[in-house]
Amino acid sequence: MDLGISGRRAIVCASSRGLGRACAQALAAAGCEVVINGRDEESLKATAAALQRDTGAKVIAVRADVATPEGQAALFAACPEPDILINNNAGPPLRDFRELTRQQIIDGVIANMAVAIELIQKSIDPMMRRRFGRIVNITSAAVKLPQAGLDLSSGARGGLSIFVAGVARQVAEANVTINNLLPGAFATDRLQSTLAAAAKRKNISVEQAKAERIASVPAKRIGDPAEFGAACAFLCSAQAGYITGQNLVIDGGAFPGAF
Repeated sequence: MDLGISGRRAIVCASSRGLGRACAQALAAAGCEVVINGRDEESLKATAAALQRDTGAKVIAVRADVATPEGQAALFAACPEPDILINNNAGPPLRDFRELTRQQIIDGVIANMAVAIELIQKSIDPMMRRRFGRIVNITSAAVKLPQAGLDLSSGARGGLSIFVAGVARQVAEANVTINNLLPGAFATDRLQSTLAAAAKRKNISVEQAKAERIASVPAKRIGDPAEFGAACAFLCSAQAGYITGQNLVIDGGAFPGAF
């Protein structure tokens, strides 16, 4: 399927690995010029080289911390007026809510809510002038199905979802859409660290912890990041202009609700 976005310019945050990389890969394969981002120079360069080799697309690597004004400036220096923005950032580590300090709470809200809002502010008006824009926020299935220990992540990401719900309706008439992708268990470094923490807490092996997680998913498997990237690319497509303000859970059926 031709997504109708060949030649479009995309910024994909936190995309040197994991789900961000999968989104960058899918957009590059669709013909987009992609700015990828990360904080580890070696990993970032390797990803850029791999994406260019696999897709033939123009890929620009920007080493930056998107939580800082300097990092955001670096992204927009590389791509001043993106057609597509994928917001992504690592969440706070698993931690009992009683242990959270005020600064940790503030840092979590900045990383998983404020940064995405700031990047949307910088992107939205040029998108509206051109009458094309696609913004996708990678949040978490924990927004709909909270997990103990991920309270800060769920709260901050949930706040972002509610914030952009109103914004999405304000800009829809300009063919600018804003949607959220809520991943469940995908084969990423983040999942490995979560499983390791669960194994330690339960005094079981990581393989046992993984088996337990798989058993909790109706699809009976861990998600492939490429599946997530493909869903992201579709939401960025020309054909998805009538989809906005939505929260799409991609978790193999783990969320037990109809809505």
